[in-house]
Amino acid sequence: MQTEPKIAFAAEISDPPGLEIRINFGIFAGRDATAAEVDELAQAVVPEVGEVSIVAEQRHEVGEDVEASLHQVRIEVGEDQLPPAGPERDVLTGRLLERAERWAEACIAERHAEISAEL
Repeated sequence: MQTEPKIAFAAEISDPPGLEIRINFGIFAGRDATAAEVDELAQAVVPEVGEVSIVAEQRHEVGEDVEASLHQVRIEVGEDQLPPAGPERDVLTGRLLERAERWAEACIAERHAEISAEL
């Protein structure tokens, strides 16, 4: 029996990643990251950890007194892809941060939208 996909559904929260790196892409680029750019980021980090999840998202933080919208890219690395907590993990985290920063800087240098002076 085939089930029709649902537009909205509840999802159970799974285990959080062992490491999450957030890149404030939109703040500096003034635009969203393209699918090709996300693929380039994956090529830069996969050799370090073997397997990652990369999420490019539009985030909207909304409350009674606040409203913000931003484009963020997240690199999520599973606990099973990381060395135990300690110096080795710290070194790996540093390398991933360097790769993420170089990727973002290259994307921004290649193409960026003008950002409003109000920011």
